[in-house]
Amino acid sequence: MGRARGHGTREEGPGRARLPLRRSLLGRLLAVSALVAACSVAATAWIAVQTTSGAIKQEQGQNLTADARIYDTLLEYAARNPTWDGVGATVRELARESGRRVALTTQSRQPLADSATAATAPALPPQASAVVDPLSVDTVLAARGTDGQRTAADRIDPRAVGPFRLSTADSTALRRTADAEVACLNRAGIASDVVIGASGRPRVQIVGNDPERALGTRCDLAALDTPTRSEQKALDALTALADACLKRQGREGVRLNNDLSWGDPAAVEVPGEAGPLSPRPVPGPAPRDAPVTEAEPSAVPRERTGENDRAIASCVGTARSEQLSSYVASPALLFIGDEGGATLPGFDLSPANTAKIAGAAALVLTLTVGASVFAGTRLVRPLHALTGAAQRMRDGEQPASVPVSGDDEVGRLAAAFNDMSAHRARLEEQRKAMVSDVAHELRTPLSNIRGWLEAAQDGLADPDPAFVSSLLEEAVQLQHIIDDLQDLAAADAGVLRLHPEPVGVRELLSQVAAAHQARAENAGVTLTVAVAATDPEPALHADPVRLRQAVGNLVSNAVRHTPEGGRVTLSAYASDASEGGGEGDDEGKACDGTVVIEVQDTGSGIPAEDLPHVFDRFWRAEKSRSRRTGGSGLGLAIVRKLVEAHGGAVEATSTEGEGSTFALRLPAGTEPSGP
Repeated sequence: MGRARGHGTREEGPGRARLPLRRSLLGRLLAVSALVAACSVAATAWIAVQTTSGAIKQEQGQNLTADARIYDTLLEYAARNPTWDGVGATVRELARESGRRVALTTQSRQPLADSATAATAPALPPQASAVVDPLSVDTVLAARGTDGQRTAADRIDPRAVGPFRLSTADSTALRRTADAEVACLNRAGIASDVVIGASGRPRVQIVGNDPERALGTRCDLAALDTPTRSEQKALDALTALADACLKRQGREGVRLNNDLSWGDPAAVEVPGEAGPLSPRPVPGPAPRDAPVTEAEPSAVPRERTGENDRAIASCVGTARSEQLSSYVASPALLFIGDEGGATLPGFDLSPANTAKIAGAAALVLTLTVGASVFAGTRLVRPLHALTGAAQRMRDGEQPASVPVSGDDEVGRLAAAFNDMSAHRARLEEQRKAMVSDVAHELRTPLSNIRGWLEAAQDGLADPDPAFVSSLLEEAVQLQHIIDDLQDLAAADAGVLRLHPEPVGVRELLSQVAAAHQARAENAGVTLTVAVAATDPEPALHADPVRLRQAVGNLVSNAVRHTPEGGRVTLSAYASDASEGGGEGDDEGKACDGTVVIEVQDTGSGIPAEDLPHVFDRFWRAEKSRSRRTGGSGLGLAIVRKLVEAHGGAVEATSTEGEGSTFALRLPAGTEPSGP
């Protein structure tokens, strides 16, 4: 049976053909996008042709030296500050000195500082002039900004010292030591000066080309080489990061010297220093020729190779970047151009070209806005209707259908929404009815029990065997309802446990008939099993307890609705999977087809309009819900769940005034699908 749809919906079967592209919403959006893109490309190409020659000429006048100086100044700021806060004054000063527009943004193009003086700053160009990153320096611009003194391989700015920066007290103490050493060298006739590095560490610089002269004096230059506590802590952290990198490559650890070299101490540059230091002792383990065990991860490698040194250098560089990342400003995009917003010095367009550009831009804008408004309006209107209907459903109003305007994706969405709305309304009605039915079914036995107990308490009833029997009957009825609800809940949750085994259908039907024989005789109904002993017995693999429960529910229901003198017949036969019913005489069908178990009665029958609802929960043809004419309304719902758990189906046929037939169709000789 098909489901009823809301007003304005269309039936859509599972095999419905796909919409052609020209009718689909996607096709229309693609067409509009292609039109806008074609106009934009054409206009952009025309503008590029008109302005390229002039831009090339203007590009030749760009002042690369000034750009490099701007870059170097901002690079120094980034190396000395953890954030870009306060860089605005530096940017404005650089713009004033160079006469150019200088702008800084984050890598996501969020503005940091801009020297533009106009009320509305011109848009920045799509391509940045450079990336200001003290941990990855542009060696070309940096070399220009430092008069070519920087090496191309050094990508970390020497002014980025991070945790190696000395405190004021340490720097002052070392400065006093340096001044004393300079005075000592001057007394020895060696000219020298004190030079302060980026980290605040002073060093002694010998004037002239022969710094080895200082080794023959009594001046203790090594006093300046001992690292401070903060420097040693930073060096240890850097060594640990480098060792972790080397360990991931399967290499031995490395011991870094104070100047970030490894192996024997050497006079090399220190981070943040502009010149070499004299050799310094390496704190820690034994000399280089001492034996080194594998248990010391930071020991100097036994064999120095070029490949090993390259790996160490790479890891040290990576470790430095990781250590300094929290001490320097994040990478920023640098834009250098004129006050009009261009990255190159400004140039004037002729009035004719200006008019052409303005006309082309206006045309593209008009086409884009018109196409977008047209397509967007047609797309949004039905979506607004769907949104309003969904919000009304959320607010508890009566579900209402929305109009279906076409057979495209939006139309099908509206049809699906109408279907969902109608289904939700049916579920809500079923939920309300189920709550009411559960309350009624539980209230009746509880009210009876309470009434009998209150009568006994008031002395109106004696607790004789009949009294106890009445209470027991109501308690059993209440327990029966609760058990039925529990079975349904387990089936809905998919946790209904089955214990399948080979089942003799003839024996099972005989057991069910014997269990209900007394009740049938009391009602004056003849209960028989119509499976001859000579017929081949259908092969069935099922849970015998659950199957007896399902067939027993059908028999109980049939006896209840069959008048005195009527007949209830139980039968079973094997049916081919392609057949809808009927008895089969071929013994092979018992193994390959379906086993059909039928319960047929000669009762009052079920009206045609009620037949689709007989397996609904709490549904009863007699609306008064009297116990004399019906049970709890859960028996047939449980039958359907039990049969479905076995991988089968249940169906009912009836002729009003003649009787009804309920058929269980179970797969023959197979495992049930329940858990």
